[in-house]
Amino acid sequence: MTLEKEHKPRKDTRMKENDVIISGVHMDLTEALKNNVRAKAEKLFRHEDKIMRIRVELEHHSNSTSADEFIAKGHIEINNKPMIISISSDDLYKSIDELMEKLDRKLRRRSRLERVKRKDVHEVDIGEGLPKVSMA
Repeated sequence: MTLEKEHKPRKDTRMKENDVIISGVHMDLTEALKNNVRAKAEKLFRHEDKIMRIRVELEHHSNSTSADEFIAKGHIEINNKPMIISISSDDLYKSIDELMEKLDRKLRRRSRLERVKRKDVHEVDIGEGLPKVSMA
């Protein structure tokens, strides 16, 4: 008689095709740009397995008085309230890099705070107004 352990299927933490939504406002998205965003977003999925979806919006504003401005907005849909970050700069790839760094820092901070809250043991103060109970 052999005993075989039941193996639970390991949760796959890799991102799927629909987990990252990339949209462009006032600009056309190239495949290279989409691949760049997906590659950087994959790191976020490795850090946190509770992420449901990441939406990245890339915007281009061109003013006649100033230089072009690129805005990258990131929305992480997670169990609690969503995380939303917005970065603007004069270079699109720089905006994407800074956005992903900020989202990564925010996810790490969130997980660190969750660990601290789990370890926080606090005393419960019971008032003196409770009646005495006899064990007769």
